[in-house]
Amino acid sequence: MRRTILVVEDDHALRDVLVRGLREEDFDPLPAPDGATALRLATADVAAAVLDIGLPDADGRDVCQAMRANGFRSPVIFLTAHHRLADRLSGFSAGGDDYLPKPFHLAELAARIRAALNRAAPPPAATAGDLTLDAVRHVADVRGTRIDLTPTEFRLLAALMAASGALVSRRDLVRAGWPEGARVHHNTLDQYLTRLRRKLREAGSDRTIGTARGVGHRLAPAERTTAHGP
Repeated sequence: MRRTILVVEDDHALRDVLVRGLREEDFDPLPAPDGATALRLATADVAAAVLDIGLPDADGRDVCQAMRANGFRSPVIFLTAHHRLADRLSGFSAGGDDYLPKPFHLAELAARIRAALNRAAPPPAATAGDLTLDAVRHVADVRGTRIDLTPTEFRLLAALMAASGALVSRRDLVRAGWPEGARVHHNTLDQYLTRLRRKLREAGSDRTIGTARGVGHRLAPAERTTAHGP
C-alpha cells in the first residue's frame, strides 16, 4: 500500500523534484505550495508530512503547531536552509519529529520518512496507575480525561510506561523519541518531559515523571499534598 506523504514546499522546481522522487520511492506524494493548503490537506489519510519552514504565507513551525492543534498526529519532517541549533530546537518544540537541512539527498529524506513511520506504529495499549495510553487515538487518558500528545510526547511516554516504573536512561529516551542520528540537545528532552509532567498534572493523574540525576527518568506515583486543619 502506497502511503500518502504531504509535501509542503513553495519552490516549484524543488517541489516537483520531491514529488517525483518520493513517487519513485513508492510513496504517494501530495503537494502543497503554502501553509494554508497544507492545513487543508493535513487529514488522517496522510501518513507523514514533509514541511518546509520558509513558506510564503507562514513559518512552517507555526503551520505544524496549527496542524497539531487540528488533530494531525502523523510524523512531520521539517526541511530548512537554517542549520543553527536554535532552529532545530524550535522545530522540535513546534511538534516536529525530524529535521533535515538543505541541501539533502532524496534517499536520506525517504529513509527518514520510513523511520518516522516505523516509530509512529502504534505500540500495545499500556496502563500505569490511572493513566492509560491509547495507541489508536494517540492520546493518554486519565479516568476519562483525555490528554492530547504530540507524536514525540507519545513515544516518550510509551517508553516510560513500557519500563513499568524502572529508570529509563536519557540516551534511551532520546532513541525512543527521535530518529537515529538526530542531534538532540539535552534541553530539548527536558522541555518535552516538562510538558508531559504538566499535562499529567493538569489531568489530575496519580503518575508523574521522576528524575534520578545523572541516571535517567521513570514514571512514578505523584506526590500528593494533604491539607490539615488546625
